[in-house]
Amino acid sequence: MDYEVEYDNRARVPEHPEIFARWTREAEDYRAEMLKAGRAEFGLFYGDTPRQTVDLFLPATGEAAPVAIFVHGGWWRSLDPSLFSQMARGLNAHGVIVAVAGYDLCPNVGIGDIIAQIRRACVFMWQRYNRPLLLVGHSAGGHLAGAMVATDWASLYPKAPADLVPAGYAISGVFDLAPLTGISVNQDLKLDAASARDLSPLYWPVRPGRVFDAVCGGLESSEFKRQSHTLAQVWAKAGAKTQSAEIAGTNHFTVIDPLADPQSAMTLRVAELARGIKP
Repeated sequence: MDYEVEYDNRARVPEHPEIFARWTREAEDYRAEMLKAGRAEFGLFYGDTPRQTVDLFLPATGEAAPVAIFVHGGWWRSLDPSLFSQMARGLNAHGVIVAVAGYDLCPNVGIGDIIAQIRRACVFMWQRYNRPLLLVGHSAGGHLAGAMVATDWASLYPKAPADLVPAGYAISGVFDLAPLTGISVNQDLKLDAASARDLSPLYWPVRPGRVFDAVCGGLESSEFKRQSHTLAQVWAKAGAKTQSAEIAGTNHFTVIDPLADPQSAMTLRVAELARGIKP
């Protein structure tokens, strides 16, 4: 199998610049709309570098609501959270607080550092709202969502609840990093066989009862489909409540667009997961 071809989404979707431009417009529009409504706070620092921030989008129901964090993709090495503000629209319409999180990028940091940063973002949100969280992530963000659901919070943050992140929704996530060691993105990721396995949520123990959906686009490569389906199968055997599905007619980038639609099947499912988390 040619992993370079399987994982090169920008080559597989030549119209990706137009998709990114559309996202930029939609994100700017939603930020302006939410600022005007007094329901947004931008650039809240959870860490000590400029990219360790969250943008908060509040539902009309206010702050007594379920909480979700959205984590963007970009192979852990590109893109900016400001490109994804509109991904909060659907959940906000269903009464869910959404934090769109940033993080430092490879090669300035490693994937392990990014996992640690998103954990800090989770603790930051817990300290602010005092309730467990839903993690929603796309691509590399899907990997990070899986990592949060499988984190042993009690060993890292004893004051935080053991079920700080009891549920996650990964869109086109990468949970087995081994195939990435031999492709061009690894110039920035700097993975070897050992670190790729250590950083792969597929091989992490997951607590029984954790809830995790792993979906991907119906037009995506066989490897991206394998990543989602395999994670769901392996974690289900460990006692997690998993689902895996393909979103028909969508590629690696358009697959997340339904999050901006309050009535999409994806938004309805993610809102259900958020509401199912007990404070």
